[in-house]
Amino acid sequence: MAIEKKDIEEVAQELKGVFEEFKKTNDQKLDGIKAEKAKLDEKVDELNQKLAQLDELKTELQKELKGHKRPDVPNSKDTAEHKSAFLQFVRKGNDEGLAELQQKAVQVAVDADGGYAAPEELDKTLLELLRDENPMREECGSIIISASGYKKLVNLGGASSGWVGETEERPDTNTPKLAEIIASMGEIYAKPKSTQTALDDMFFNVETWLADEVGREFAEKEGNAFLLGNGDKKPKGILAHALATTDDKTRPFGTLQKFVSGTAGDFDTDDLIDLIYGTRKVYRRGSKFMMNSLTLSKVRKFKDNDGNYIWQPGLQLDQPSSLLGYAIAENEDMPDVAADANALMFGNFKRGYAVVDRMGTRVLRDPYSAKPYIEFYTTKRVGGMLLDSNAIKVLTLSAA
Repeated sequence: MAIEKKDIEEVAQELKGVFEEFKKTNDQKLDGIKAEKAKLDEKVDELNQKLAQLDELKTELQKELKGHKRPDVPNSKDTAEHKSAFLQFVRKGNDEGLAELQQKAVQVAVDADGGYAAPEELDKTLLELLRDENPMREECGSIIISASGYKKLVNLGGASSGWVGETEERPDTNTPKLAEIIASMGEIYAKPKSTQTALDDMFFNVETWLADEVGREFAEKEGNAFLLGNGDKKPKGILAHALATTDDKTRPFGTLQKFVSGTAGDFDTDDLIDLIYGTRKVYRRGSKFMMNSLTLSKVRKFKDNDGNYIWQPGLQLDQPSSLLGYAIAENEDMPDVAADANALMFGNFKRGYAVVDRMGTRVLRDPYSAKPYIEFYTTKRVGGMLLDSNAIKVLTLSAA
C-alpha cells in the first residue's frame, strides 16, 4: 500500500493528542497525593510507551514516503549484463563470463580468495538498507573509497598573526600545524543460507533476499562498532576515543569533551543545556542528541524552569520530535542510564565522524560447507574515523 501524506498527518494528530494526555497525567502524578501515585505512575509509563510507538511510526512512514519518491538507479548496458550474470551465478552457480562482465561494469578483478563483486545496483541497495537499519550510518558522514584504507590531513591552525603599521616590516609567521587521521578498517562478513529449491523458484526474488539478509546482519554489527568498537580489525567507535573535561581550546585533537552530571547514574535538564552550549555555535546547526529509547523515555518527563516540557513531538511532515529544540537520534547501542555511563551525546555527527566504505560487496557461493543448504559468504570492507573531536560532546553520569 502506497504511503500518502495524509497517513502521516493522521499519525501526527494522534501523537499530538497522546502527548497532551501524557502531559496532563504526568502533571497530575507530580502534584498528586501518594495514594494515587502508583496508579498515575502506571498511566504515565503507558502513555510514554504510546508516545514512543507513535513517534517511531511517524518516522517510519516518512522514510517509506521518501523511498517511494526515490529515483531508480540508472543502468548502463555493462551494469545490466553484470547484474544478470551475477544473479545467474547466485541461482545456479554458473559464473561463465562473470569475471569479464564484472571488470567492465565495476573495474575490479576477481578476488584472489574467490567470489564476485555484487552489481552496482545491488551494492547501492545494500548501502541504503544499512542506512535505514543503522542510526550511525544515518547520522554520520559517509566516505566511499576504492583502496583498502583512507587517510586525511587536518589543519589544526597555529599560524601566527598580528598588527603592523603600513610601512613596518612583517615578521615571519608560524607554520600551521597538521595532523593525520586514519580510518580504522575491518572486513565484515555474513553467511546467509538458502536451499537450491528456493533459488530455482522463479518467483523467489534472489536480489531482495540477499540484500535483506546481508543488510540486517551487517547493520547490527556495524552500528555497534561505529559507536563502541575498539578499532581492532573493526572501526573505532566514537565512544572508544579518549574523553576529557577540558574545552576545545586546550583539549588535544582527537579527544572528545565530556560533561559530568555531578550525580552518579542520573542527570537533569541543566546537564542537557550544558551539552548544547558547550558545543560551539559553528557546530550547533545540524546538531542532534543521541541516546537509547530508555533514556529518551526518561527525558520526556523533564521540564524547564517555567514548567514546560522540554521534549516536543514533531507534528508536521519531516519535522522530527525535539529535545530543547534539537532533533533526537535514537540508538539502542548507546549505554543505559547508570553510574559512570556515557549515556548521552550531543553534536553534529556528520562533521564529527565518518563511515568509510570500500567500494564493492563480494559474494562467494558455497554449496558444500552446509549441505543441503547453499551458503553465500558475503564480505565488505568498512571503517570509521573521528573527523573533528570538537563537533561531538558526551554526558557522563558521574558524581565527579
